Amino acid sequence: MIKYIVSALALCVLVSCALPTRAPITPSSWLLAPERTGQAYKPRTDYWLKIGAVTVAPPFDGKSLVYRLGDQRYEKDFYNVYSSIPAEMFASAERQWLYQAGIFSATLGQGNSFFPYYTLQATVNALYGDYRVKPEAVVSVEFFLSVETGGKPNALIGANQYTKRVTLKDNTPQALVQGQQQALAEIFKEYEAQLYQYAGNLPKPFGN
Repeated sequence: MIKYIVSALALCVLVSCALPTRAPITPSSWLLAPERTGQAYKPRTDYWLKIGAVTVAPPFDGKSLVYRLGDQRYEKDFYNVYSSIPAEMFASAERQWLYQAGIFSATLGQGNSFFPYYTLQATVNALYGDYRVKPEAVVSVEFFLSVETGGKPNALIGANQYTKRVTLKDNTPQALVQGQQQALAEIFKEYEAQLYQYAGNLPKPFGN
């Protein structure tokens, strides 16, 4: 009996050693960080601009890439994710872009404790790959520029919405992220021109 038990254990060891080992599947991580090129503006105001809250509409607010496969069908890719949640990623890219644009004397991030008179908030309404007809990257953003008024009404200076669709070269996640980055760069480029116009005629902030 003992002989059979020992033989069975030896067989189990041999079988376990023969099985192939599989490496754990880890998701690929992607970053949207469009780089601004070209000459900066001459600062049009001595005031600072703060990048305020960024809101991302569901189902685009998670880290997974999102694919649109039908009019009401969206699918998340849990094996291809953004390096941080879209709200944080967008705010970082936005601050870096507008800092390089040089329209305000300084552009501050959300974590900065300095008090700004002007704040730029944003809502990302769309951030996905559209595969219903031909593969396209879709990005839609609305910007809200406001002034500190001490609680008085009419704090909003301007609201501007931009939507871009970029045709993709193939159906890969890499192509989607590259298309989204191009779309976001086009949006930032258009909005910086609008922001430059606002900066030339800013309403006086509270206490000034």
